[in-house]
Amino acid sequence: MRGYPYRAACPSSLWGDLTRTATEGITLAGYTSYFLWLDQPAYVETLRRKAEEGCRVRFLIGDPEGEVTRLREEVEDVALSVSTRIRITLEHLARLNAAPGVEARYSAAEDAMNHVSLSVFRFDGDALVTPHLARAVGHDSPMLHLRRQADGGLFDRFTEHVEDLWRRGRPI
Repeated sequence: MRGYPYRAACPSSLWGDLTRTATEGITLAGYTSYFLWLDQPAYVETLRRKAEEGCRVRFLIGDPEGEVTRLREEVEDVALSVSTRIRITLEHLARLNAAPGVEARYSAAEDAMNHVSLSVFRFDGDALVTPHLARAVGHDSPMLHLRRQADGGLFDRFTEHVEDLWRRGRPI
């Protein structure tokens, strides 16, 4: 396990390397995930290629019209609102819409508070996990890089949480 005091302190090359080397599945479960499109050059094409190669690509994002999104916007009080950041992701997902093997869901309304407080990005046996601090935006929250070591470990705990959110989510 490796930790970063801020998600923004994690090298963007790590995100790219984990994406490129994943062969089975990529699950991007950030509430907005908008930063991926800014930090990763040609990420739509990269994800499309991964899906075409048989890698399952999934996005779990928050509902831009949801109550938790509205409340989070009040807490953050920044110009680039949570709903705008989600819409940026939706715009990029629309470009991936026809790619086989790409799925996207909104977290269920009853799970939104659990989702907005924890982002988990899984790349096969690696996960980047950001527990969001009370009033901090995602890039100002700490991040952990976890590798799957054993059944029931830290990696499994976080990824099982995301699987629960995914099962209850609704298709975009």
